Amino acid sequence: MDIELIELPQLTIRRIAVSGMDNNAYLLSRAGEHLLIDAAAEPDALAGLLAVAGPGLRHVLTTHSHRDHIGALAAVAAAHPEAQTLAGAADAAAITAATGVAITRRLSHGDVIGLGGLELAVIGLRGHTPGSVALAHSEPGAPPQLFTGDSLFPGGVGNTGGDPGRFADLFTDVVARVFDVYPDDSVVRPGHGAPTTLGAERPHLAEWLARGW
Repeated sequence: MDIELIELPQLTIRRIAVSGMDNNAYLLSRAGEHLLIDAAAEPDALAGLLAVAGPGLRHVLTTHSHRDHIGALAAVAAAHPEAQTLAGAADAAAITAATGVAITRRLSHGDVIGLGGLELAVIGLRGHTPGSVALAHSEPGAPPQLFTGDSLFPGGVGNTGGDPGRFADLFTDVVARVFDVYPDDSVVRPGHGAPTTLGAERPHLAEWLARGW
């Protein structure tokens, strides 16, 4: 298991890639508490990631309801009944129907999740799914970290199925809630593949709008 480790002054981030779709699972740690983003697949690999960090899993956050992001949610939730399961309010029912896991906290844009004394900001990004959410961490002296699920990638926003309305929703949310709020050095950590920064992507916003995806 190849674990990428990112150490910030106030937060430790661990990342592994699981499944044939290269899903990123992120484990955020602070003061003996942990938050797992997207229990996507490979329960044994996720168990290994959690074992490296040690006890203290407090939250399991699912960025959206698509099947490639929820494949190991039931196994992780069963192994850690003390952990809250979190998801966007509009996706919670679909996640429960697909996995049998009750979502214990339904998230909305502007919510805050506590982790080891830190406050992590919830960003609602409608369009890829109705209830897609991202998570943001900001601290002095380090670039903000944005965990965007499948809503923002290097080179564009997430798939909206060719639906102009869904694209408009997602593009509007990404601009207003991400690019207009966070600085260029912010690191975008997507649900698949490599990270990017807002500064690298910002010059292309007009191109994304013009092409409609």
